[in-house]
Amino acid sequence: MRATRRGLVLGGLAATAWPRRGRAAEEGGRHGLSSFGDLKYAADFPHFDYVNPLAPKGGRFSGQIASTIGNQSLGTFDTLNIYVLRGSGAAGIEFTFDSLMTRALDEPDAIYGLLARAVTVSPDGLTYSFDLRPQARFHDGSRLTARDVAFSLTVLRDKGHPEIAETIRDMTEARAEGDARLVVTFAPGRARDLPLIVAQLPVFSAAYYATREFEASTLDAPLASGPYRVVAVDPGRSIGLDRVPDYWGADLPVSVGRHNFETIRYEYFRDRTVAFEAFKSGAFTFREEFTARVWATGYDFPAVAEGRVVRDLVPDARPSGTQGWWINTRRDKFKDPRVREAIGLCFDFEWSNTNLMYGAYTRTASFFENSDLKATGVPTAEELALLDPLRGALPAEVFAEPWTPPVSDGSGQDRALLKRADILLREAGCTRVGGALRLPGSEALTIEFLDDDPVFQPVTQPFIRNLALLGIRASSRMVDPSQYQARLKDFDFDLTARRYSGGVTPGGDLRDLYGSRAAGTVGANNLAGIAAPAIDTLLGAIAGADSRAALTTACRALDRVLRAGRYWVPMWYGASHRLALWDVYGRPAKAPRYDLGAPATWWYDADRARRIGRE
Repeated sequence: MRATRRGLVLGGLAATAWPRRGRAAEEGGRHGLSSFGDLKYAADFPHFDYVNPLAPKGGRFSGQIASTIGNQSLGTFDTLNIYVLRGSGAAGIEFTFDSLMTRALDEPDAIYGLLARAVTVSPDGLTYSFDLRPQARFHDGSRLTARDVAFSLTVLRDKGHPEIAETIRDMTEARAEGDARLVVTFAPGRARDLPLIVAQLPVFSAAYYATREFEASTLDAPLASGPYRVVAVDPGRSIGLDRVPDYWGADLPVSVGRHNFETIRYEYFRDRTVAFEAFKSGAFTFREEFTARVWATGYDFPAVAEGRVVRDLVPDARPSGTQGWWINTRRDKFKDPRVREAIGLCFDFEWSNTNLMYGAYTRTASFFENSDLKATGVPTAEELALLDPLRGALPAEVFAEPWTPPVSDGSGQDRALLKRADILLREAGCTRVGGALRLPGSEALTIEFLDDDPVFQPVTQPFIRNLALLGIRASSRMVDPSQYQARLKDFDFDLTARRYSGGVTPGGDLRDLYGSRAAGTVGANNLAGIAAPAIDTLLGAIAGADSRAALTTACRALDRVLRAGRYWVPMWYGASHRLALWDVYGRPAKAPRYDLGAPATWWYDADRARRIGRE
């Protein structure tokens, strides 16, 4: 699988939906926020239910980066500044920063106070006043104040990575009222989840950046206040972080049982085969396996047979994400949805799944797969209430069963599907000259698949061969991770494989994936270049939904429209994490429902490590 996004987009708070609260919360502000007012934990909760409050501290967690935020790259890094567009950011930097509030991993979208002890919300839902904890400190011992938070939110809105800046653009002001109170105001009509997103953004030191350029690419670790600090940097190879022994927030309810490892280390490898061999040798001890073939056939080395390496399947209750080949519709040759659909018909998932992936996957059809946000059947009356006003701008199929990729005969070259693709291309005005397919205007239809990892090559090459049967000249281009990141930022590609994950409460963050403004914003995640007013309207309905029922309806309506647009060639999904571990870890008996929990809630088990000779 490709990169996922994590951490910054969880859903938000509707202006008319407040959490139930007791007298203490009434008098002193709220201890938590959620999208629709429901909070599991009371104001006096001692710790999250999914942690071990007595977890031992110490030892090392070592693994590879498996998902990204900001400018992070899976394959390399050249900067420790991950919250801007410039550079390829290092793993783990998010563990060095604190935020106003932090999420509960066993609730869909709830967050609880970290830097902020309480938050007060104005009746119109447009002003949030956060009261900060006076004991908050940066790693140099200086006090973290409301002025630092105000600086951080403002600079992220004005100069931050587009996936952040675009999402929080309706934050109109963040201002300090003394050292301990921060007031944040939002524009009328702001997205439901915007206050929650803002409350989870990293807080920087205003004094530190008074003499430094915020947007600079740098290998100097910025001053932070979180539970870890950077201690070892080998650019493009590894990064190490140590737990801060006097971390100011260690005893807070949101921190108890977390941040247990003395050291967290991430290793980088540009080749997955090399990475797997390094894991087998014990160079790192935590691995999430994303390749079905390796999972099925690769774990036969001695450490597995001896019980020193163990495997586990952990259920994943979150939406599976949108993994596929994204088609860059900014390019004229991909403007016609019939051409895009024809391209997709050349991918034989059933053959690939059987012959290359050991039947491990299910074909993705929806943009909200593995969730009740997925559209099924004909539109409900509630969905039609959103779709009917847009009918003139939507294809007729939106009002029928949602589009689903067809099932092939599994031969690898399904003639019926290739014939259907040929018909679509002819309907789009394409012709063949000397066996080469030409678009209207006589331009030959060529396709370049862009990637930085050869893992998809066994699947891409048969896809390319089928395209050739239609006269489409396709090729695969491998570039290094830095060049790949740069080309994605500039939308310089035809098709590229990537996965974006999301939470169970989507909101304004979807505008970064599918909104018209993001289609023209350098570095945004709208890879397909989707720019449709009807989709923008549905994104607004999602961002402003005031109940979970309304949110579900709006997401299903959006799903129908996106699927009708043929903006991608959907790949596959599996609703579980495949973990391979050197047996040195302990973890809570009760895993959080909406996150893997590693490394945040796991710990080093000295007895296990001793048993396998890895003290």
